Amino acid sequence: MQTNLADWAKNSSYGEEVDAILRKCVHCGFCSATCPSYQILGDERDSPRGRIYLIKEIVEGKEPTSITQKHLDQCLTCHNCETTCPSGVQYGHLVDIGRELVAERVTRTPTDRFRRTLLAAGLNSPVFAPAVKLGRMLRSFMPATLAAKLPEARPAGALPVGRHQRQVLVPLGCVQPALMPSIDAATIRVLDAAGISSVDISRNTCCGAVNFHLDKVNNSLEQMKSNIDAWVPLLESGQVEAVIMNASGCGAFVKEYPFYLRNEPAYVEKARYLVQHVKDIAEVIAPEAAALKAKFKKPLPASAAFHPPCTLQHWQGLRPLTESLLSELGFDLKAFGEANLCCGSAGTYSVLQPEIATGLRDRKLQAIGQVSPEVIITSNMGCMSHLQTGTQTPVRHWVEVVDAALSA
Repeated sequence: MQTNLADWAKNSSYGEEVDAILRKCVHCGFCSATCPSYQILGDERDSPRGRIYLIKEIVEGKEPTSITQKHLDQCLTCHNCETTCPSGVQYGHLVDIGRELVAERVTRTPTDRFRRTLLAAGLNSPVFAPAVKLGRMLRSFMPATLAAKLPEARPAGALPVGRHQRQVLVPLGCVQPALMPSIDAATIRVLDAAGISSVDISRNTCCGAVNFHLDKVNNSLEQMKSNIDAWVPLLESGQVEAVIMNASGCGAFVKEYPFYLRNEPAYVEKARYLVQHVKDIAEVIAPEAAALKAKFKKPLPASAAFHPPCTLQHWQGLRPLTESLLSELGFDLKAFGEANLCCGSAGTYSVLQPEIATGLRDRKLQAIGQVSPEVIITSNMGCMSHLQTGTQTPVRHWVEVVDAALSA
């Protein structure tokens, strides 16, 4: 792709990177075949190639409009196009830069600004957990669509006592401890069964993804730096060997810290160091699978469909490892069509773009329904809650199912 960047873009901190990304695109259109928003909307501007052109126009000097913003907003940031692209176009980095440029130049409607501010403040607030409890009490009085966003409470259960020689950090995030505390508790128990202890630093914080994707970039950067300040000393001192993520969305975002902090000299090297020690729970459990399976006290479900979140398979490339782990643990995984496509959750996307998100959810569940699994398992809380709103089949994090098999 030929480029002619405007002087302001050429001389910016991202000019060379944007130019290099754009020049890699060869207009092939392979990305359109795997783009979930394009599958639903059928508009070229809602394909990666179309959005690349929109961003190219901006950095070449054309003023973006609310229409530009709309098409960039409708991207799920699933990175499926990166998996498909034969030229190695780093679309994710490009669309992040493009969204920031548009946010600086286009004023959102008051309604849109209010929704985004409310989501960013609410999900990061200490009152979120009490609000969830109150919402569950008042579920019968709530609109069905809102009530569906509140998953049924599952008790966390008792946590193990004592310490193993191997220790890791399992950070408590912003939303998961309130909505699904059973995931963190199950993770800690499964790690314990594998001979690994979780260090508790009693600190709930967001990885930064919520603010970042709601136009609150500066707030997000502060959260990233705060996490680095809290986690890196534990790694450097040897107190923990790794930072374990049980939400693939958080893990994928944290692994992008070096890119997001590229203009922060005091933090970019620390971010690179941190990323070397950030592991998905599957990466840590995989070497222990055989020993863990030997400790099962209950059988696994008769059949399972594994939904690989986009942040696991396209961002981190961990779908093969996770599926191998699940098979080694004894799961009877039922293959289904279009497992590569996004389910429509994508963080707050399902709230901001409900029609597209619901269409993708139903498409995903229809494909899964063809194999009639006893349970749907996944690696990300957002996918779990979104899929569960459209099916009676239980949707669980795979670590919860393993934890249940280990329980007496």
